[in-house]
Amino acid sequence: MAKKKKSTTVTADAVPASESEVKKAQEADEDEEGSEDDASEIELLQVDVGDVVKLKQILDETVAGTFLDKCSLVEDHTVDNIKLSIMALACTFAMVAQFAPLPFPDSRPVLGGCCAAYFVLSGFLQLVTTFWDKDCIMVTKAVEKAKNQKNSDMEKYGLRIRTSLPRFSEFYTVIIEFQKKYGDGENRPYVKETWSVGQFFDVEGMFDEYGLENEIEELYERFEAGKFDNPKDYIDDKISLMLLLGLSNGPVPTPAVSKEKKEQ
Repeated sequence: MAKKKKSTTVTADAVPASESEVKKAQEADEDEEGSEDDASEIELLQVDVGDVVKLKQILDETVAGTFLDKCSLVEDHTVDNIKLSIMALACTFAMVAQFAPLPFPDSRPVLGGCCAAYFVLSGFLQLVTTFWDKDCIMVTKAVEKAKNQKNSDMEKYGLRIRTSLPRFSEFYTVIIEFQKKYGDGENRPYVKETWSVGQFFDVEGMFDEYGLENEIEELYERFEAGKFDNPKDYIDDKISLMLLLGLSNGPVPTPAVSKEKKEQ
């Protein structure tokens, strides 16, 4: 039979760690926990790239969220409140027509008036959406103090954020301009940038949200610094609407590509 050897253990006196070593160990543990939490919080959004409506919705929501969260702008809900008031008034006429305590022969004038009012208000709301909102996804309020005094108009006017993703096109365009009425021939300060949706979506539809946020922040910083694009290249939303409806024989605007992308 084999004999078992007795194992001898040598114990050493414990050396107390210094305060600096303890702090370093605690900081290392906190950094590891923080990195694990960040890794667990990152969730990529997957979208069907064939669904253009959903694709633009995701892009627009990310753009709007960047202006509100990253750029610290405040959204102006004035136009939205007006549209909600118009629709609420139209619904009131519809409820009166439906629940008015009048017998049918005597309620014909009331029904006719309520139906006419409902269709007029609904038509007016559609006109506001088509010719006032157009391709605008959000309107912001003026900032309290502009960082660059060359662009002091930011303290007077809010910003109008416009986006477009034409049908059967891969190019997504964002335009930043002032919420201000301009006369004919008056230069409009604006910045515009166009990207391919393939820059933010892979073949499986995974969305690079942080990449788009960085691009929007750079575009806003360019507008904030007063580095506007050439006014001659400005494409009015009226012209875009006429081209879309086929009422103009002008050239279709092509997406502008930045110099950095051309060099690449």
